[in-house]
Amino acid sequence: MTYASTRTAKDLYPTRGSEEVLTGRVDPVVWSEPGTPGPIWAHELESYERDGFLSVDELITPDETDVYRAEMDRLLRDPSTLADDRSIVEPKSREVRSVFEVHRISEVFAGLASDPRVVGRARQILGSDVYVHQSRINVKPGFGASGFYWHSDFETWHAEDGLPHMRTVSVSIALTPNYTTNGGLMIMPGSHRSFLGCAGATPKDNYKRSLQMQDAGTPSDEALTKFASACGIKVFTGKAGSATWFDCNAMHGSGDNITPYPRSNVFLVFNSVENRPAKPFAAPVRRPKYIASQDFTPVR
Repeated sequence: MTYASTRTAKDLYPTRGSEEVLTGRVDPVVWSEPGTPGPIWAHELESYERDGFLSVDELITPDETDVYRAEMDRLLRDPSTLADDRSIVEPKSREVRSVFEVHRISEVFAGLASDPRVVGRARQILGSDVYVHQSRINVKPGFGASGFYWHSDFETWHAEDGLPHMRTVSVSIALTPNYTTNGGLMIMPGSHRSFLGCAGATPKDNYKRSLQMQDAGTPSDEALTKFASACGIKVFTGKAGSATWFDCNAMHGSGDNITPYPRSNVFLVFNSVENRPAKPFAAPVRRPKYIASQDFTPVR
C-alpha cells in the first residue's frame, strides 16, 4: 500500500526560519503503555525515555553478522551499486559512503528489517505497527572516511519529509567493531527532549548535497555548545553485532575515521503507521522515496 498525504498538519516544531528556535518536546518518547509486552525490559525503557538511546551488546549473533557483512561487501563490489542513485559517494575519494533502501535492494537486509528482535523493539517503543521510513548502510573505510556532523534526524524528517510527530526510532547495527577512534556514533544524552529549529531556508534538492555534507539543518556552534554543556556526549562502542537504538530527535553525529580500522553499520529507521507524513514543513518538495519511504505497509 502506498500513500502520499496532501493534508495540512499543525507545525509543532518550527524550523528553517530566519533564526534558531528552541522548542520543548510535546510528544512522548515511549509511546506504548506501561507493561506492554516486548523484548525491552521495563528498566531499559525507562533509560531510553530518560537518555534517548538504548544499547544492546549482541542484537545479532557473530554468525549472522558474518552473513550481513558479506552481503554488504557484495553490494559494494557490484558496479551497479555505484551507478545507482541510492548510493552516496565521498566527495573526494568517490568511494561509496552510504547505500539507501538496502531492505529493498537486498533480500538479506529485508530479512533483518523484519527480524522480531529488531521490529519488536520498534513496535514496543512506538506503541503501534511500524513501517521502514529509511534504511541504509553507512560505510567508513579506514584512512580518511568523513563523518556526519551534529544533527537531529527529526529536524530533517520534519522539515523535508513531513513527519509531523516524534514517533520514529532508529537502530544502528554494527557490522564491524565500533571503537572510540574509528568514527563511532556520538549522542548527547537527554538532548531528545528539546527540539532545535535551525536557521536558514532549505535549498532546492537539498538532499543531493546534505547526504554528502550537512548544511541546511545544521545547528550553530553556540547551540551545540549549550547542548553539550547540559547533556554531555556519549560515544558508542561495541563488537560487530551490537546495536544502538536512539530517538529521532537525539542530537548525534560521528567523526572522521582516520584509523586503519573500518567502521560499517546498517541503519534502519522505523516510523509509526500512525505518523504518516504530511507535506514537508520547511522544504519545497519531499525527498525521493528511496530516502523517505512513501510505502506505509506495516513490517510483518
